Formats: sequence, structure tokens, C-alpha cells
Amino acid sequence: MKWFNSGNHIEIVPPRVFHFHECLAFLSRSEQEILHNIHGDDLYKLLKIDDRFILCILSYRQHSLHVEFPMELPSIAAREKVVAYINEWFDLDKDLAPFYKMAEQDNLLAKLVSQYEGLRIVGIPDLFEALAWAVIGQQINLTFAYTLKKRFTEHFGQCITFEGDTFWLFPTPERIATLSLADLKELQFSAGKAEYIIDIARRMRDESLTKAMLQKKDYDVLKTALMEIRGVGNWTADYVIMKCFRRPNALPIADVGLHNALKLQLGLEKKPSIEEIKELATNWEGWQSYATFYLWRSLYDKPI
Repeated sequence: MKWFNSGNHIEIVPPRVFHFHECLAFLSRSEQEILHNIHGDDLYKLLKIDDRFILCILSYRQHSLHVEFPMELPSIAAREKVVAYINEWFDLDKDLAPFYKMAEQDNLLAKLVSQYEGLRIVGIPDLFEALAWAVIGQQINLTFAYTLKKRFTEHFGQCITFEGDTFWLFPTPERIATLSLADLKELQFSAGKAEYIIDIARRMRDESLTKAMLQKKDYDVLKTALMEIRGVGNWTADYVIMKCFRRPNALPIADVGLHNALKLQLGLEKKPSIEEIKELATNWEGWQSYATFYLWRSLYDKPI
């Protein structure tokens, strides 16, 4: 992926098939989101690289991603890490041509890929954030999940203020590893979720669990390894494989959002069964993650 250094900003040349505003539509799905801010067509994201806060403003200009640094200007080495993060965040190195070729032959997906062409999986590059967010979201509705995430971040994350706005970083495993169960139960976390998140944080702090040690494993081995973590079941493992490890073949088949989207798109009176979803997904082999993500996107079909 090409990128260019231009003084107080950088320019990233994304793939030809990339629609920034479709990604913004997905990112704007909750007013309680705290880890990025959207103002008009500009996406604000706070990163911490080499122990320094870097505020980024992303916009799309003349077929490139324009990334401005309104506060401290990062070094070249730090800018390379910003580019790497954005590449992972928007899955920019994935060739979507095979997905579109498959989807155009699928009665369910054909309309969606035409409607949302250029949408890429908006990921969660940080493994602790991906695991903790997935655990937070288990067996509760999305609105309450965002409420818990907001409380969690505001209590234990770091932030900066710029031009009247506050920008947050997700809590680090080092910080969460120091907590007691009571600290999270006070925020309305269940005892189980509190225990799982603190346990994951301690494993990551002690480096017995790292993204690097899992990154190169194939899908089946990776899923087995994730499910050995306390609190990580089938859905959580596939969600993390999809959003953090960017594997195109993960299918979180028990996902409520996927069920709701299928019910809506198929015009059903009730949600499809797991067996029915398995049958539909036989056409999506190798691209189950993207099929799922485009179906999720259909639930947030609103102008921004």
C-alpha cells in the first residue's frame, strides 16, 4: 500500500474498491461510541504510539485517505505505525474482487454488494480491545453493551482534550489487570464478565497471550486457541477472528445482528434457524466474514 508524507499530514492510497463513507456509516451506528468521533465527513481517532498520544483526523480527498495531525506532529517511524494501524482498521490490503465475484452470484448478497460497494470490514486491531468488547457484548443488547464499554473506557482509559472535544483510548490490559471484580461490578458488569475480562488482561500483561503468537495460525487452530481462553465461546472466537485477525472465513453464526439482518433481507416472519443459516452460508465459502459484515451494514442503512 502506497502512502506519502506531506508535512503536517500523510496521504494513503487505498485500493480502488474502497468507500470511506460506507465505513463511516458503520462507525456511526451508535451515539454512545467513545473510541472515535465523527464530525461531518471527518473521522477523529486517538492512537498511542511509542508512549505518545497521536490525534488523527481522517478524511477522503481526491481518491486518497488524508490523515492530518492537528496536535503533535509524529516522527516518520510513528507515521509508519499510524499507516499500519489504519491499514488494519479498514482491511485495506484485502483483494475484494473474489468476494464480489462470489456475491454477485448469490441472491441474498448481490443487492448488498451493489448498494455498499467499497465497504470493508472495520476491524479492531488491538487484541485486548477485541476480546474485551466481545465479552462485554455477550448475551446483552447492543445498546447496553455500548453503555458498558463507555463506562469501562471512561473509568479506566486515557484521554486527551482538543478544541473542546475529548478523545479516548481503550483501557490497557496492564491497567485492567490491577482491578478487582468489584471494580467492574460497580459498573454493572456481571460477575462472570468481570472475571473473564480481568483474567484476559492479566494473561496479556504477563504475555502468556499475545496477538503475535496467534497471528500466523490457520483458522481452525486459531479458533481452538481462542476458545481455550476463559469466557471465549464459538461466537466470541469467530467475532475476534473476523475483527482483529481479519480472516475472511469466520462466521459468527449465533450472532443476533446476523439473524436480524437475514430476517429483514429475506422478508421472513421469524429469524432463520442455525441450520438455515448454515445452508445459506454454503455459498459464502472463504468469505463468510464479509458476507456477515455486509449483512450487519444493512441494519444501519441510514444517511450520514
